[in-house]
Amino acid sequence: MERVPAHGIEVFLAIVREGSMRAAADVLGVGAPTVTLQLKALEELLGIGLLFRTTRGIQLTDAGRVLFDAAAPAHRDLTYAIKKTREMAKSTTGTLRLSLSREAYIAALAPALGKYLAKNPGIKLNISWDEEPVDLVRHGIHGGIRMGDVLTPDMIAVRVTPPIKSAFFASPSYLQTHGIPKRPRDLLNHECIRQRLPTSVTPREWWVLEDGQDKRLDPPARLIFDSAEGVIQAARDGHGVGWSTRLTLEEHFSRGDLEPLLEPYVKDLPPFYIYYPEQNKRVECLKLLVEFLRSKLRKTPGN
Repeated sequence: MERVPAHGIEVFLAIVREGSMRAAADVLGVGAPTVTLQLKALEELLGIGLLFRTTRGIQLTDAGRVLFDAAAPAHRDLTYAIKKTREMAKSTTGTLRLSLSREAYIAALAPALGKYLAKNPGIKLNISWDEEPVDLVRHGIHGGIRMGDVLTPDMIAVRVTPPIKSAFFASPSYLQTHGIPKRPRDLLNHECIRQRLPTSVTPREWWVLEDGQDKRLDPPARLIFDSAEGVIQAARDGHGVGWSTRLTLEEHFSRGDLEPLLEPYVKDLPPFYIYYPEQNKRVECLKLLVEFLRSKLRKTPGN
């Protein structure tokens, strides 16, 4: 594909509009010799003269007239498109598209959402509720919120929560029938309910903190769900022991339909991050959300 000599054409158009090399140089913010060199390079590239000087100033050749008549409207449209694009990047109005899991919503976005929307009345949030990361660029999504252990290195990531507490849990009816596990190894003798990512065939690993060390658990499970909500509901129905983030369980613990287990052994999980591709870092609506969530984290004790 033939490349368009955009810079040379911009110089040519400025010369014609301003009526002289010097006036064009002033408008473009460069020296007159630079304008002369750029015009000469464009004429050599095209293989034909575009301008000639007369006592009355600069005149277009026939070829120059053809180029000017075609290029001037195109340049005007391109300039307008660039202006509108820059305005969009700086705009504090519009739709911000985000991808996040239910846990990310509860931990990172929900606590700040009311104040963020009130402070930015021109911004709309279009949220994709995804249990696992999606290709932001391919799906036209500005950013996402995920735990730090699932982020890819090609994304800009900003931490927006402290480390997240986990919890083991089961229903009172299940514990009455099967007993209460006292140590992590006891889970090997219990019915366990586990979660897998929608595109995975294997369940997510369970982790505990025992004897000062992080230890992985891989208990057998007869029930495996592709969402945390499925694990929680099955545990409420008395089918076994589950493991998830504590923040998704507090309401169930308060009501008493689930009970926390193995609390001395629970392990903190990685914090949540808001992340986005490099090309979106100048999107003003996204910048506002990132800074809003980051400032909220700074006000959290211990951060």
